[in-house]
Amino acid sequence: EADKEFFFNGEPVSMRHVPAAHTDGDSIVVFRKSDVVATGDIFRTDSYPVIDLARGGSVQGVLNGLNLVLDIAIPEHHEEGGTMIVPGHGRIADEFDLVEYRDMVTIVRDRVQALIKKGMTLEQVKSERPTRDYDSRYGAASGAWTTDQFVEAVFKSLSAPKATSTQ
Repeated sequence: EADKEFFFNGEPVSMRHVPAAHTDGDSIVVFRKSDVVATGDIFRTDSYPVIDLARGGSVQGVLNGLNLVLDIAIPEHHEEGGTMIVPGHGRIADEFDLVEYRDMVTIVRDRVQALIKKGMTLEQVKSERPTRDYDSRYGAASGAWTTDQFVEAVFKSLSAPKATSTQ
């Protein structure tokens, strides 16, 4: 269900808000006739997802956004081709690329969650290298978004106190 729909340049376009993902202001844009989805920064092919905690981002929001795009995308043949997915950064992708990325984020989230349940601190979690299988593809030791920053953002978004009901 679109938050906003309009007709532009001879084609139906819909926009959907993805709350608490990269930030709390993310949207995906679907160009229906062209079969293209622009994901903004919830998906990128050149690094781990940037989760801006200060602006309302969370690892679960990123996963919710990735799953929403997967619901929209339709592969052409054996999960390849079909809907083109334009990431916030990196090369144009298809559903298969997005599935791999979503699975990576899910696995890292689950690993960090398991280490948190064991009572580990952030530094202990980082020393366990929960991203080790993916660092050669998405990791960075320096630059604007490092592997350590990603692990820290996942840790903090999973450790954040949950709002409690007053009833």
